[in-house]
Amino acid sequence: MRTWRRLPGSGKVALILVLGLWIVAAFSPAASRAASDIRLENRLLPPSGEHLFGTDDLGRDLFARVVAATPISLAIGLTAAAVSLLLGFAIGGISGYVGGATDLLLSRLVEVVLCFPVLFLLLALAAFLPPSPAAVILAIGLTTWPGDARYARAEVLKARSLDYTRAAKAAGASTARILLRHVLPNVLAPLLVSAAFGVAWAILAEAALSFLGVGLPAPASSWGGILSAAPAYIEEAWWMALFPGVALFLTVSAYNLLAEGLRRATTERSGHR
Repeated sequence: MRTWRRLPGSGKVALILVLGLWIVAAFSPAASRAASDIRLENRLLPPSGEHLFGTDDLGRDLFARVVAATPISLAIGLTAAAVSLLLGFAIGGISGYVGGATDLLLSRLVEVVLCFPVLFLLLALAAFLPPSPAAVILAIGLTTWPGDARYARAEVLKARSLDYTRAAKAAGASTARILLRHVLPNVLAPLLVSAAFGVAWAILAEAALSFLGVGLPAPASSWGGILSAAPAYIEEAWWMALFPGVALFLTVSAYNLLAEGLRRATTERSGHR
């Protein structure tokens, strides 16, 4: 509740929107049948009372498809961000806490990975791995962890230099106790901020892969997969690009605003301390 009170207005709106998206995802199975119902006689119908978002090139209800794709996009974004976060914070945390040659070696590893364009690595991994949701999650997680690693290293270095961390080490506390009792609580708030930014990026990355045809295999479909068919009909069926695009835009914006709100709230709390 303290964090909620410290959130700026944009952060509160973003949190409500994120919760709303997950509620839509929870009820999405009700739309799965209509989303896969092919009716060629209804193809490319504009938005109306019967079809709120119109229909696609195969006559499927676009509103049902966007709703049915919501849990897929959200789940892949959340899972891929978790993979990136765990890997990045493990490597960055070890680098920052151990220091010395280990820090130098891991820092160089992070810099080498950062030398490659993220989209290039994403496409290469997605093309190399067999098409599946797990492959998309791994491709995103294995290409975005360096940013989390650098962030984790900086936070662990800061926590390691605090007086009570040094006092615990001088008192003979074990490494595990120092990490769990003194270091982790201080990096938990920044970790949540990084996670929220990571989810937004992962959702966008998955949409880009699916749009380019190297994302989720059929019959699974995300917002990016729905958008992949839109360019061919953009002049006669603008709604095929608009509504999935708006869903993607609102989701990514909500997670980014939530992350920024959490950053401001945790920074304010640290300042009061």
